[in-house]
Amino acid sequence: MDHLVSITIQTILIGIGATMAMDLWRFFLQKTFKVNSLDLGLLGRWVGYCAKGKFFHSPIAKSAVIPGESIIGWISHYAIGIFFASLLPIIWGVNWLENPSIGEPFFLGLSTIIAPWFLMQPAMGIGIAASKTPKPFQVRIRNIAIHTVYGLGLYGTALLTHVYLH
Repeated sequence: MDHLVSITIQTILIGIGATMAMDLWRFFLQKTFKVNSLDLGLLGRWVGYCAKGKFFHSPIAKSAVIPGESIIGWISHYAIGIFFASLLPIIWGVNWLENPSIGEPFFLGLSTIIAPWFLMQPAMGIGIAASKTPKPFQVRIRNIAIHTVYGLGLYGTALLTHVYLH
């Protein structure tokens, strides 16, 4: 297999695996502790409106429904996860894929909190770092936790793909 194709496949799988780890964590919290997180339909609604040139809402839940917003949200969620996973070999080099260590994906996972806090949440009308929500501190803690899970998912999936693809 061509080296670039192998790197691309491995990176896509790492992104999918890490995003699945987030989803499993969200599912666990929802079923065990009744903790709700972002409705991916609302992400799809936001993405759908972005495609139409509308980026800011107050709040997104009050904006009209977009046809297919749930599937748009799920696809966007995984595309974002794959995009961030692609930063691992871009920033730390393809050698990281050959010898994954935990520091880089842990750092990257926590760094991805910048996107929701300073882009998505303000654009969706809930303020910088969820400042306009009833309990912003709780939202921030959940955000940090789920992005930590994403980072650990990046590492775990990198280990698995390294074993199975090499």
